[in-house]
Amino acid sequence: MISDYFKIAIRNLRQRGLRSWLTMLGIFISIATIFTLISLSLGLQGAINEQFQILGVDKFFIMPKGQLGIGGDGGAVKLTTADVEIIDRVSGVKDVSYATIGNGKIEFNDKIRYFIIAGIPADRLDLYLESTDMKMDEGKFELRDGKNEVLIGYDYKYNNVFGKPLSSGNSILINDQKFKVKGVVDVIGNPQDDKNIYMPMEDFSLLFDSGNRVDQIIIQINPGENIEDVADRVEKKLRRSRGVTEKTQDFMILTPEELLQSFSNILLIITAFLGGIAAISLFVGGVGIANTMYTSVIERTKEIGVMKAIGAQNKDIMWIFLIESGLLGVMGAIIGVILGFGLSNLIEYIVTNLYNTNLLQAAAPLYLIFGCLAFGFVIGAVSGVFPAWQASKTNVVDALRYE
Repeated sequence: MISDYFKIAIRNLRQRGLRSWLTMLGIFISIATIFTLISLSLGLQGAINEQFQILGVDKFFIMPKGQLGIGGDGGAVKLTTADVEIIDRVSGVKDVSYATIGNGKIEFNDKIRYFIIAGIPADRLDLYLESTDMKMDEGKFELRDGKNEVLIGYDYKYNNVFGKPLSSGNSILINDQKFKVKGVVDVIGNPQDDKNIYMPMEDFSLLFDSGNRVDQIIIQINPGENIEDVADRVEKKLRRSRGVTEKTQDFMILTPEELLQSFSNILLIITAFLGGIAAISLFVGGVGIANTMYTSVIERTKEIGVMKAIGAQNKDIMWIFLIESGLLGVMGAIIGVILGFGLSNLIEYIVTNLYNTNLLQAAAPLYLIFGCLAFGFVIGAVSGVFPAWQASKTNVVDALRYE
């Protein structure tokens, strides 16, 4: 019996081909939008989780609170090398590294650009390298104080920053001082990070007159230690040494779990906002199905009367119209999933090649595909409930007289 309902419903949809396609338009646009958003959100979440797995669960970070500009220029709060020494003596801390950031004027090939310069202590490179998962495209991750040597980001060699590729052996001017390129860092995946330049802290301090300022501290804990416990001990030590309380604390401690939660919350807000916009389109699609089915009931009044006259019951009529509207929803969903899959992968391709990043990835798990298909069918069926109920209540005599 159910198979007969489907046969009749499919036949009716074929007879109204153009109208059926126009009715599905709202559904497949909204499903495509929802699929794309969720696909990219899942892919981004997976990429973020992967980055945190690389970082590991034995490291956390400290930064000045309220820092607005590069290198702390936007705020009075600053960390110092004295803070690093205090942290280094806290129980449970295995190693500490740090970085100071400045915005430098870089000259090469008669062109001037302004990019971020990072100063890193030459004797604490290993932890910094491990925490950032940096690899080298050419040369070694090695910085020597007083040698005027730098490492440059991936984009300087491959993305035409100065109209001419930069590589090991080239010389550049940074704040009007000559430096030799000793190596090129492999692609990181963030357009800004891939334009960074790295130099020893001693050279950086002289070039930027940064004194003992520190912009980021990286702490690695001993094996077997609980990261939250060590972070708590470090926090209390820094409060005492800096003369602040819990309320006036002027620095932030970020553990991997906190960082991941922050990214997840931001991602959830963005997805919810865009999903709300897509839901409006889905509502419009549902109204379109209801309108089409309501019109169909009026147009097929005599046909309904004939079916009832030869023995069709109210439930049979209702099932036919419900299946018909559900099929409109699921067909719209199928097209929407196909469009969404193609669109999400296109966006991934464009972002990957245009911005040289692998953070934005498209994911298409089976539960997302089948969820969208089921969602489309439910929206279609729900939209057709009232028209189907109205069709089932049609009076046989009046229907057979209807012209």
